[in-house]
Amino acid sequence: MENMIEIKNISKSYHVVKKGEGIKGALKGLVKKEVKVIPAVSNLNFNIKKGEIVGFIGPNGAGKSTTIKMMSGILTPSSGEILIGGKNVKTHRKEVVQNIGVVFGQRSQLNWDLRLGESFELLRHIYRIDKTSFDEMIDTMDEILGIKELQDKPVRQMSLGQRVKGDLVAAMLHSPDVLFLDEPTIGLDISSKYALRKFVKEINEKRGTTIILTTHDLGDIEQLCSRLIIINNGKLVEDGNLEEIVDDIAPYKTLVVEYYDEQIPQHEKCEIISTEGNVAKYRFFKKEITAAKLIEDLGKQKAIKDVSIEEASIDDIIRIAYEGR
Repeated sequence: MENMIEIKNISKSYHVVKKGEGIKGALKGLVKKEVKVIPAVSNLNFNIKKGEIVGFIGPNGAGKSTTIKMMSGILTPSSGEILIGGKNVKTHRKEVVQNIGVVFGQRSQLNWDLRLGESFELLRHIYRIDKTSFDEMIDTMDEILGIKELQDKPVRQMSLGQRVKGDLVAAMLHSPDVLFLDEPTIGLDISSKYALRKFVKEINEKRGTTIILTTHDLGDIEQLCSRLIIINNGKLVEDGNLEEIVDDIAPYKTLVVEYYDEQIPQHEKCEIISTEGNVAKYRFFKKEITAAKLIEDLGKQKAIKDVSIEEASIDDIIRIAYEGR
């Protein structure tokens, strides 16, 4: 598969004027300004293939939104190069923008003074979309999101979930090959999150749209992303298959065993991390022994009443990656 996005050693720094304390500091600043350079992104390198859905995550202040804004042409990198569809975002910005869609969870591109349908019509003229293509896209979006029932509603009267649906449609009207979703599920209820995830899956399957998703919602990552890119302090921390990253960062499972009495057996290839009455929790490394083999061995020592397996949560995985191993 060809690369849709190529990030080549990009960095972004902000210059902030440092203000002195009190009147003396303010007067000194008028004569000679002290400028502080704050790095937001440092030497990022990665590629995203056509049709991938990639989770792009990190803690607050990690540089996620800055990177998304650079990829979408809103910001210019201090150094490095970004190619989308083989074109440099800096030198071919207008052409690149025609081929991307962007949804920022806390900022709407809809016009609050218009009905939703009128906002779509305005965007149709901005992007110079012919009527046939526009109507076909509205029909497609209606199948996924049920958007037609909202078209006569003023944007200012719509709920947050309805506005997000409108923003998703607005981002797809010009049939972009790449869609950036920056915290799209912030503040959404369960049904709205379900609709958004359904949209992402279907637009990817039907149109092969490449999707880059930044989110703090672990459900988004688990249900949508097979690949994960983690950044912290503007630097790449992890990049790879979600399952492989989980296995690498947290290569263990927890087996919870309920026995018929409180005599808890041990096993040489795992450790008992807790006991409560007749229930024991065993931590074992997946590469050393399977859950099935461990259950079989324990069952030979003591009769087992019930068992369950606990995987390391995505929350734990991300926390460990942020903190460093």
